[in-house]
Amino acid sequence: MKKDFPDKQSFLRDAEIFRDLTEQEVDRLGEKMPLKNVAARTILYTPEEPTEVLFMIKKGRVRLFRLSADGKTITTATLEEGTFFGQLALLGQQLYGNFAETLTDCVVCVINRQDAKTYLIGDARIAYRIVETLGRRLLEIEQRLADAALKHVPARVAALLLQFAKKQLDAQKDAGAATAEAIEVVCTHEELAQMLGVHRETITRTLKEFSRLNYIRLARGRILLLDTNGLLDLSAV
Repeated sequence: MKKDFPDKQSFLRDAEIFRDLTEQEVDRLGEKMPLKNVAARTILYTPEEPTEVLFMIKKGRVRLFRLSADGKTITTATLEEGTFFGQLALLGQQLYGNFAETLTDCVVCVINRQDAKTYLIGDARIAYRIVETLGRRLLEIEQRLADAALKHVPARVAALLLQFAKKQLDAQKDAGAATAEAIEVVCTHEELAQMLGVHRETITRTLKEFSRLNYIRLARGRILLLDTNGLLDLSAV
């Protein structure tokens, strides 16, 4: 194992799509998944230059996006540590028109088409988790589209912040926390605007109003959710 990445196996053991495997099985799989450092703002693939590999994010954040006919950027997903993405047709991930870009410096595990077919799709336990994850992403996109048609911008912003915080909220619920702790969401005003299809200035005004109501606290590149119940009520409006 490379000295630069002594905890690669530990990371893979914690990955959601490998949760049904034994440690020994994950360790063997890790031998097929070399790690790669990728600088921030690197385009990993484009519609003109697709890639037949699967990426898993060990460190950093990646966005998937498309370009409209007039050149407007539309972010379809912002992905964080522990999840996967790619353009592998055999995973149902070959979405024409998609770009993938690193938002921060990243460390990613890479697995090629043949190894993905043999070691991932060939294992029903992993294949099930992949389908589950892709289905969840599709539902999130559909929900944002429905919200765009039916809700005002503040409700849509509140809903998206809660979507970003879902994993942490679920963890608090599972732990039976008596008082919910503040949750940190890593994203910029521009990223929110691109995901919701609105102007950045509109997002900034909305977040300032949320801050005035003490629902959130703003920081550079981060938003601290102080009152998730208040945001939940607002998201339903």
